[in-house]
Amino acid sequence: MTERSTATRAATEHLRPDEVGMARAAELLLAGRLVAFPTETVYGLGGDATNGEAVAAVYAAKGRPAFNPLISHVSDVAMARRLGGFDPIAEALAEAFWPGPLTLVVEQAPGCPVSALATAGLTSIALRVPAHPVALDLLRDVGRPIVAPSANRSGGVSPTTAEHVLADLSGRIAAVVDGGATVVGVESTVVACLGGVARLLRPGGITRGAIERVVGMPLADAPESVPDAPQGPGMLASHYAPRAQLRMDAREIRPGEAVLLFGRERPAGIDGASVVLNLSEDGDLIEAAANLFAYLRRLDITGAAAIAATPVPQEELGEAINDRLRRAAAPR
Repeated sequence: MTERSTATRAATEHLRPDEVGMARAAELLLAGRLVAFPTETVYGLGGDATNGEAVAAVYAAKGRPAFNPLISHVSDVAMARRLGGFDPIAEALAEAFWPGPLTLVVEQAPGCPVSALATAGLTSIALRVPAHPVALDLLRDVGRPIVAPSANRSGGVSPTTAEHVLADLSGRIAAVVDGGATVVGVESTVVACLGGVARLLRPGGITRGAIERVVGMPLADAPESVPDAPQGPGMLASHYAPRAQLRMDAREIRPGEAVLLFGRERPAGIDGASVVLNLSEDGDLIEAAANLFAYLRRLDITGAAAIAATPVPQEELGEAINDRLRRAAAPR
């Protein structure tokens, strides 16, 4: 049974990450149901990657375009190798960063059981071993790859708590496992290891510099994607968007705007803001990344028509933060 019409859905179960709750979560996933769970980045909306109906239910619950590929989460490198072909670059990155916030896009292995719907019909597959005890325990209990895009309505702000998940998807999914707030706060970095070249498809929780130190060469940039046919997860131009219109690199605040600050600088006009939150008063990019999605949600629910985000340095995790802000600000 998969999640279908809202008229017949039961209430979403709120599970604890204890023996009973984890057993129930695994039971639901093996039955083709959808279960949200925490990873170190954000909460993922889990569905059995080998079950086409479960994958379709993930798309339906999120309202996600079916052309956007999904990441298959696995419990260890051994399972990943059964699903995809790892060249020396992919092997080195998996060794260095798994478990962790890095997704590797590799060619599918012969006989890969992951649904073609999950890969959006591509010959490649996106794989990740998450670094969160709840996620890893659940993946081991299920024993199958689990697709787990962010557990929110497609294009919206990613969830970093179980409460965020329920705010978006209550009644649309079977359960959420509540593992508390996530740590990294932005999604995984996505690197394609295809044709002997490593390409950065999406910046995220592992910085470009850290990856380049492992591969011993600069990362190639992502190729231009056809707007309705992205080559990897998280590459749609408009994504992570609040309902309010977001304005980046704001150095002057317009009356009535909600404001997302970074650092101690106070831009002109801030006294006329409707509400102000600071990603990190100390200018700490790690703290800012962890706060990003939660703060966007908090500003959005105030009802402000616009959110002004002040500049964030384009370095280290700032690259991922600015990527998410650009996508949130993109035309819809």
